[in-house]
Amino acid sequence: MGRIADTFNSLKQQGKKGIIPYVTAGDPDLATTEQLLITLSQAGAMLIELGVPFSDPMADGPVIQRASERALKHNFSLQELLDTAARARKRIDTPIILFSYYNPLLQFGLKRVAQAARDAGLDGVLVTDLTPEEASEFETELQARELDMIFLVAPTSTDERLKLVAEHARGFIYAVSRAGVTGTRASVSAEAEKLVTRMRRFSTLPVAVGFGISNAEQVADVHRYADAAVVGSAIVAEMERLAGAPDLAGRIGQFLQDLQS
Repeated sequence: MGRIADTFNSLKQQGKKGIIPYVTAGDPDLATTEQLLITLSQAGAMLIELGVPFSDPMADGPVIQRASERALKHNFSLQELLDTAARARKRIDTPIILFSYYNPLLQFGLKRVAQAARDAGLDGVLVTDLTPEEASEFETELQARELDMIFLVAPTSTDERLKLVAEHARGFIYAVSRAGVTGTRASVSAEAEKLVTRMRRFSTLPVAVGFGISNAEQVADVHRYADAAVVGSAIVAEMERLAGAPDLAGRIGQFLQDLQS
C-alpha cells in the first residue's frame, strides 16, 4: 500500500476528512514552491497537488492560467520542477502528486517522467486531459514504479465512464464539482454530492472533490460526503494577492489552516 492509501486510511481511522491544496510549480519561483510544499505539509495538508505550468491550460480558469504564465517566464525544465519536489521530500512525508496536462509529460518521455517522479519521491500523477482509454502506456510505467494514477470524473460522466475509471484508478478519485474550468465559486454545486454517491457504487477508493472550493464552509460541506476537499484557485489567488509579501509560504500555510477551521 502506498503513501496516498496510508494517508486516507489513517484519516478514516481517526474519523477525519482531509484537505488537498494545489500550487503551480514556479509561481512565483521554484524556491518558493519548495518552501510551500514544506509549509503546506506542516499546515495540515493530507496531500499536495504540484501543478506543472502549461501554455494552453484548457481546463483552468483565469487565476491558474495567470499562475502558469508567471511560472513559464522562468523557463525551468520538468526535471528542475521534480528536483524541487525531491528537496522538499527530504523534509516532509505528505504525499505529493504531479498535476499536469499530457503534453509536457509526453515531451519529457513517459517512461522517463515516471522514473523521475519516483526518484523525486512523488506518489502519483494526475493528467487532466488523459482518459483511461488512452492511458494504458503511462499507467503501465507508473504501476511499474508503484506510483498511483489518479483520474478525474465529472457530473457529466456516464455510469460507463465511472466504471472504467474505477477499474484503472489508484490512490483516490478526483471528482470535479461541476463542468467547466477551475475557479472559486460562491457555492459548491449540489451535483458534486450526487457524483460522489454515484462513484461509490463502482469503487471503494477515497473520493476527493475539487473545483470551486474557496472557504471553510465549503470545505466542511464537502467533508459531509467526500473524503477530502481540493483547494486550488483560492490558494493561487491568495498567492497572487500577496505577491512580494514577506513570508509568503507561511501566510499561505495559515490560509490553509483557516480553511480547516
